Amino acid sequence: MLIVVGTIKIDPAKWPMMEAAFDRMREATLREAGCIEYQAYVDRKDKGTVLLFEKWKDDAAFQAHFVTPHMADFGKAIGGAGVVSTDIWRYDVSGETKLM
Repeated sequence: MLIVVGTIKIDPAKWPMMEAAFDRMREATLREAGCIEYQAYVDRKDKGTVLLFEKWKDDAAFQAHFVTPHMADFGKAIGGAGVVSTDIWRYDVSGETKLM
């Protein structure tokens, strides 16, 4: 299993446009084989910081995600979002245990 987490810093004025792009991306991505979870949230105190959380069955599913039409559309949208920086990490997970 793979977990992807991180942040994308954008121009805060672009958040309304990006929210719609993230919603479209999420809806399509959750239908992909091997996608377990896909979320993007705006930081409650900083509309210029988007928090990402993704959970994938395996590397094959994760790699297939990058060649989907909705990923290409999202790439175009984020290109107009005034991206300042990205800090995204991939974690390879050997197992999980429910805490509560």
